[in-house]
Amino acid sequence: MNPDNVLTRPQELVAWLASGSRPKSEWRIGTEHEKFGFCTATLEPLRYAGENGIRAMLEGLAREFDWETVPEDGLPIALKKPDGCSITLEPGGQLELSGALLDNLHQTCSEVNTHLAEVRAVAEPLGIGFIGLGFHPSARREDIEWMPKARYVIMRNYMPKVGTMGQDMMKRTCTVQVNLDFSSEADMVAKFRASLALQPIATALFANSPFVEGKPSGFLSYRSQVWTDTDRDRTGMLPWVFEDSMGFERYVDWMLDVPMYFVRRDGRYIDVAGRSFRDFLAGKLPGLEGEYPTLADWEDHLTTAFPEVRLKRFLEMRGADGGPWRRLCALPAFWVGLLYDEANLAACLDMSCEWSLEQRQRLREDVARIGLKAKVGNRSVGELARELLNLAQAGLARRQRFNGAGDHEGGFLNALEEVVDRGTTPAEVKLAAYETRWQGDIRQIFREFAY
Repeated sequence: MNPDNVLTRPQELVAWLASGSRPKSEWRIGTEHEKFGFCTATLEPLRYAGENGIRAMLEGLAREFDWETVPEDGLPIALKKPDGCSITLEPGGQLELSGALLDNLHQTCSEVNTHLAEVRAVAEPLGIGFIGLGFHPSARREDIEWMPKARYVIMRNYMPKVGTMGQDMMKRTCTVQVNLDFSSEADMVAKFRASLALQPIATALFANSPFVEGKPSGFLSYRSQVWTDTDRDRTGMLPWVFEDSMGFERYVDWMLDVPMYFVRRDGRYIDVAGRSFRDFLAGKLPGLEGEYPTLADWEDHLTTAFPEVRLKRFLEMRGADGGPWRRLCALPAFWVGLLYDEANLAACLDMSCEWSLEQRQRLREDVARIGLKAKVGNRSVGELARELLNLAQAGLARRQRFNGAGDHEGGFLNALEEVVDRGTTPAEVKLAAYETRWQGDIRQIFREFAY
């Protein structure tokens, strides 16, 4: 290994995170979204192989739309383009688009629409459909095939040691996320605190996973509930983010003790599940004694923590269920309108600064069950969501990013304003349909809500 490429001091990791800071003029928007594939004839989850499998989807997208195939052990497991855009596979075959870094939400929504059009063009002749939900509405864990990626073998073997729902998280959940920039350590801390405290509001607005194995689960966001018993070492609301010590160094200190999953060497994944990156940094990782991590190892390790907001050289908002295309555009609109506007960021901090650790945790738990009806103090989540949407709308207007028709980005919040006006989450709309016109037949969800 190139000795100049190794890391031996925590401060090197801190400096790498800090190097993500960039002036406001260079702030960008990166959106990621996942979706479940299914066979349109049987409504069953897709397998990897076969004429109408995930592999056929990837090969069709590569052939028809100039994606470059990324193989692992000779099998296509991802696609990429020069602009940084990629299509990857989650453990149960969920198809994920990781979008390019874009300047405005008009570009984001165009990217989403283009992607879904490409997916449909390839999927329909293969008898494949896709649907955006937070949790698979009908399939059992054993009904879903594992994708042929070595890191998932390591993860799935480790998950039952630390929680009961880790494999459900891997195989049966889908989300939409937005990745946003910061200008400095102080700006990162402010955005982290505001977005972490308010992440449950987004969970409620996007709650879209009320069914488990064909029946109502008792939750509006079962995806959010799954995360409460996946792995407490790497998930949750990170209470220390609200302490005075919060900064790049504090996050690094936490990550050094988040148990590792794997190390990649010469194209192979080495199972080090449960081991410490702190030991790796000291050259004392069992089985790799005397070897030190590289930046690539650190970047890999950062992807194995799953808090509600995650820090890399940007911040990831992780609290929302997957959904239809309008809400795929609404999620980045919500957070850009709040966090990329100085006045709104201050207002978000003011709104949540008095909440206790217990209130933040209880709010996160409550919204998974009762959505907009949850309360913090004497205010309902529905009231808070209305206030936040008003702020976001004003923040997007102030950004002055217009499309060809002269519209600013605020229109992308319409889907969320409908939720608040209606007073019910997307999950409750589906539950009502299940109880009435679907007559308890969960198969109807695929016919009504597929992309």
